[in-house]
Amino acid sequence: MTCEWTISGGTVLGPEGLAPAELHLEDGRIADARPSGGGSLDATGAWVLPGIVDLHGDGFEAIVQPRPGVHMPYGLGFAEADTQMIANGITTAYHGLTVSWEPGLRDVAVTRRLVEALEAAEPGLACDTRFNIRWETFALDHVDEVLGWLERRPGDILSINDHTTANHRLGAGSNKLKRMAARMGLSPEDAMTEIHRIWDRRGEVPAATDRICRAAVALGRTVMSHDDATPEDRETGRARGVTVAEFPTTEAAARAAREAGEPVILGGPNALRGESHNGALCATAAIRQGLCTVLASDYYYPSPLHAVFRLHDAGILPLDRGWNLVSANPAAAVGLTDRGRLGPGQRADLLVIDQKSRKIRAVFVNGRKVLARD
Repeated sequence: MTCEWTISGGTVLGPEGLAPAELHLEDGRIADARPSGGGSLDATGAWVLPGIVDLHGDGFEAIVQPRPGVHMPYGLGFAEADTQMIANGITTAYHGLTVSWEPGLRDVAVTRRLVEALEAAEPGLACDTRFNIRWETFALDHVDEVLGWLERRPGDILSINDHTTANHRLGAGSNKLKRMAARMGLSPEDAMTEIHRIWDRRGEVPAATDRICRAAVALGRTVMSHDDATPEDRETGRARGVTVAEFPTTEAAARAAREAGEPVILGGPNALRGESHNGALCATAAIRQGLCTVLASDYYYPSPLHAVFRLHDAGILPLDRGWNLVSANPAAAVGLTDRGRLGPGQRADLLVIDQKSRKIRAVFVNGRKVLARD
């Protein structure tokens, strides 16, 4: 399949903003001049935009386990997730891979099989697919394994998650506990017993967190916090080398991150719906105040693409600035200097989107046309 293309007639989001331009692709990169051969694509009436860089996507979990206790083949799950991501303009993706102490869907044995399945599936995937390794701070027995993956898989990143501190306070009849129990394959009573069992080891958590952050930073991996609630949470993470605030739950935590010059990730579904599904920080309000720099798909792959259009239509951010939330900014947040923008020498990951219908006409990844629609 050719990796040489000339895309003409479209409005290109280049270094200076949106403008009519011709774009040339050669050897998987944006070229200065028209290649000697290859294909041509008429982008008249379309925007030509950088591919979406999705730093946190959990949608694959519902694909591999569509119902509690029902596991589909993991290779098939990654292939299906790939199809959905490409169809929604995601050209670089970080699957949220949970490393937990829980049994069930997030049992570490499942995590190991998911790592193996992605590595087997990767050659056949169109999207550049990696892991956002979501280490639960009470997964105390799996620190060495996580560090082994980070050392062996240089494209992956690390996120520090603590859901146990909140979950150990759940009431016996709470809906959240019931959902968690279903995920674990236990009754709510037995799930609470497991939560309290691991909670008894809370004294080990600070040293383990210090260790995994220190080692990940030494490996050159981006480390993110998850669900920061206070400026003090950011200070603690910053001291450990955590450079990105992922899904801060309050305005104060997001503001503390931005005042320190740190990227802030919020959910695309939050921005698309106009509110958080769980009462946390509203992405739309945060974007208005400059407190959100990145949108991720979270649990819904179409959300980054359509959230940007919602922000544009609502007069919150024009398209060129809004698109940075899903391309240039996430790429920069994790040190991907070769993508997220359309300029000479950049990786040729891009979308051709019809301006009238807003449907994706074509998707290119590393210079290859991986999706085409009439």
